[in-house]
Amino acid sequence: MIVILGAILGASLGALTACRRKGSTADILQYAFVFGLVFTLAGLFVTLIIHRMSV
Repeated sequence: MIVILGAILGASLGALTACRRKGSTADILQYAFVFGLVFTLAGLFVTLIIHRMSV
C-alpha cells in the first residue's frame, strides 16, 4: 500500500513541479515518471523496513 501511495504522490508532485516551472508536455511526463519512480523506491524500502521490524 505504501508503494502505491508513493507512486501516486510522486507522480503528482513531479507533474506539479514541472507545471510550476512552465515545462512542456514532455517535461511534465518526465518529471512525473522520475518522481514517481523515486517515491516508489522509497516506499518499497519503507515497507521492507516496517516488515523486518514487525517480524
